[in-house]
Amino acid sequence: MDKSRVLFVDDDPEMLASYRRIFRKKYEVMTAGGPAEGLAALDDAMRFAVIVSDLRMPGMDGVAFLENVRQKSPETVRIMLTGYADVTAAVAAVNASKVFSFLTKPCPEDALEAAVAAGFRQYQLVVAEKELLRGTVRGTIRLLTDLMAMVNPEAFGKSSRVKRLVMDLAQYMGLADPWRLELAAMLSQIGCAALPRDILRKAYQGQPLTGNFAFEFAMHPKVAADLIANIPRLKEVAEIVSYQEKRYDGGGLPPGDVKGEAIPQGARLLKASLDFDTLERMASASGKFEEPAQKALERMRGRRGWYDPAVLDALESMINFPDGYERAHLFVSQLRPGMLLDQEVLDLSGEVLLSKGQELGAMAIKKLRGALGGRQDVSVRVLVPPRDKLEFAELLDA
Repeated sequence: MDKSRVLFVDDDPEMLASYRRIFRKKYEVMTAGGPAEGLAALDDAMRFAVIVSDLRMPGMDGVAFLENVRQKSPETVRIMLTGYADVTAAVAAVNASKVFSFLTKPCPEDALEAAVAAGFRQYQLVVAEKELLRGTVRGTIRLLTDLMAMVNPEAFGKSSRVKRLVMDLAQYMGLADPWRLELAAMLSQIGCAALPRDILRKAYQGQPLTGNFAFEFAMHPKVAADLIANIPRLKEVAEIVSYQEKRYDGGGLPPGDVKGEAIPQGARLLKASLDFDTLERMASASGKFEEPAQKALERMRGRRGWYDPAVLDALESMINFPDGYERAHLFVSQLRPGMLLDQEVLDLSGEVLLSKGQELGAMAIKKLRGALGGRQDVSVRVLVPPRDKLEFAELLDA
C-alpha cells in the first residue's frame, strides 16, 4: 500500500479541484466523483493511506461508502466531510463506519491539512504496529511449533493437519483476515506436549483415557490458552484455543453458559476440524470403510448440537470437492515445503517421527533426512499441492 497516497471522494468537481491544488505537492492525490468511482479505485488494486469522503452524495452516502472502504481496506484511515446541518447524523455514523475524524464544511484549508496529516500518522502507526506484530508473532509461533515438533511429533502432526483443514474451511467460508485462526490451530495442541506419545496417540484415535491422563488431556486447551495469553496481542487467539472443545449447544469444556454464536467463531471451526481429523483417522485405521472422510462426517452429523450448523455444512461441502492435491511417491531429496505426508514415518525405534497428513516444512524435511543418515534412495508417499500453493509455502518457509 502506498503510504503517501490519498483519495478524495466528492460529487462536486470544484471541491475535487481544490483538493488537488491544496495537496498535490505533499501527497500523491487521487480523486473520485462519487462512491462508485471511489470503490472502483479500490477494486483496481489501488490502496490508500487516507480517504476523505463527503457525507451527502447521490446513490450512496459517505457512511455507507466508508463502511465499504473499511471492509476492503481496513488499514486505510477514513475522514468524513459534512455540512453543518449533517453534524448530528455524522456523529451517529462515526461508530458505524469507524471514521477516524469528521470535519464540517466549509472546512478551513489549514484544518483540512492538519486532519489529513493526522490521518497519515495514524496510518503509519497502524501499519508499523501490524508489521511488528506479524514479525514478532511469526517468530514466536515458529519457535513454539519447532519445539513441539521435536518434543512430541504426535501433537505437532495433529496441529499441522488441523491447521491445514481449518484454513481451507476459513477460505471456503470466505472469512476475512483469518491469521488468528491459523495461529490458534497451530498452537491448539501445545498443552499436550508433555503427555507420553502412546497416551496422546490413543487420545487422537478416539480411545478412552483413564486416571490422571484423562484429566491432563481434558485440561490441555486451558494449559495452551494460558501459555498463549502470555504473548502480547494474542488474547483472541488464546480465547479460540480455550474454547476448542466447547460444543455449540454449550456442552463440553470449558464449563459455563457460553453457547451458540457466543462461542468464538474460530473456536467453532477449530472444534469441527479437530473432531473430523480424529474421526477420519479412526475410520481409516479400522479398515472397514472405503471413504473414511464420509464416515467421519456421518458420525459428526449424528452428534446433534455439537457443531455450528454453518461450519458443518461448509466442511461437508468442502470435503466433497477435490482440493487439487496429487498423490506421488518421492525420494527424500525431492521433498519440498508445502507437500503433505500421505503416510506415517517411523524412526528406528518404531516411534512416530512424522505423522500422516503433516505439512512438510524445511525443519521437518531436515529432520527426516537426519533420521535416515543422509540416504537419498528412500521414498515416501506425499500429496503434492498445486504449483501456486507450493511456491507460496516455499516462500513462507524460506
